[in-house]
Amino acid sequence: MTLQRLRLAKNEDKRLRSGHLWIYSNEVDTQATPLRNFSAGEQVIVENQQGKSLGVAYVNPQSLICARMMTNDERPVDLNTLKKRIKSALALREQLFDQPCYRLIYGESDLLPGLVVDRFGDHLCVQLNTAGMDAMRDIVIEALVRMLQPTSILLRNDAGVRKLEGLPLEVVTAYGEVPDEVELIENGVRFLAPLAAGQKTGWFYDQRPNREWLRNIAPGKRVLDVFSYVGSFGVQAAVFGADDVWCADISESALDMVHKNAELNGVADKLSTVQGDAFTTLKSLKEADERFDVIIVDPPAFIKRKKDQKEGILAYRRINEMAMRLLNDGGFLISGSCSMHMPREELLDLVRASARHIDRHAQILAEGMQGMDHPVHSAIPETRYLKAVLSRISRI
Repeated sequence: MTLQRLRLAKNEDKRLRSGHLWIYSNEVDTQATPLRNFSAGEQVIVENQQGKSLGVAYVNPQSLICARMMTNDERPVDLNTLKKRIKSALALREQLFDQPCYRLIYGESDLLPGLVVDRFGDHLCVQLNTAGMDAMRDIVIEALVRMLQPTSILLRNDAGVRKLEGLPLEVVTAYGEVPDEVELIENGVRFLAPLAAGQKTGWFYDQRPNREWLRNIAPGKRVLDVFSYVGSFGVQAAVFGADDVWCADISESALDMVHKNAELNGVADKLSTVQGDAFTTLKSLKEADERFDVIIVDPPAFIKRKKDQKEGILAYRRINEMAMRLLNDGGFLISGSCSMHMPREELLDLVRASARHIDRHAQILAEGMQGMDHPVHSAIPETRYLKAVLSRISRI
């Protein structure tokens, strides 16, 4: 395979030499190598202004991130390349986890930009989020089959980022027969997750270490899990010894799964569900004078784009303040944010500010991030996105 060359503008190779993998369209010397000459998903050799090769990337002229580096040599990415990268990623996860339940591939951090793979035992859920990775779908599936011998592979290619890449949204079976639900074990607790009908890949492995906090703070307590989805926090709280757990979510089907997961673990008698918008639910609970000892607030990304930062931070502050008003004196609050554009310092500050606004004192007990199956690429700060704060909220 003969690859075209993509030339960078003057001094635009510095970030790549530091290990970053992204090339923005304004970093390309479009006089020497017009972007219109490339096809979406095409592999190219990237060179600096002096013509020195930096490695192979795939391109997408339609995207702001117009290329993503794959190698530091000039050999095209093929099946063997993918197998080596998957082997390395698998070795890390098998060392870290005693159950085959984890994020197996985390895009750029595993040197496979645009590829996400979640493992649920013998079943895999895959996202091909870029044109370059989508162009390699056949060899991606072949590599996964050869390396893991899965029973099924589902492509959850319905993430909004595919629109930015000019790709269609789809949910399709790539291999085997995909079940409606898959079983996983997290922190010793069993769960069922909906693969095709659930959110994202069906489960959020990233919060695993932060859910472990509940083992120490939940026993004997009354717990409220806001934005509960299928009960990842709430059911674990019940298993860890909570007396009474309420799970609140807008999705009726998600709450049906909460009950199934509670029954699966023998804690159905401890668990109740509330369907509705989170802000409306918290307001209603306050009006009913309900009180809790532990509240988890783990919303979807309120800040999807940098320009939404101000409005999104206000939403995070409002939901955390509403939760604090429902806490008993000395109660615990777990505040989460999966918004990449929310700095950790901002989350800490809004917890403080929310507490002060209602005459409470917030003691920060722990900070968390995504689990080790979501490793951070040391040169790409964008790969560290999840923040979690455990605080104790007391009356002043």
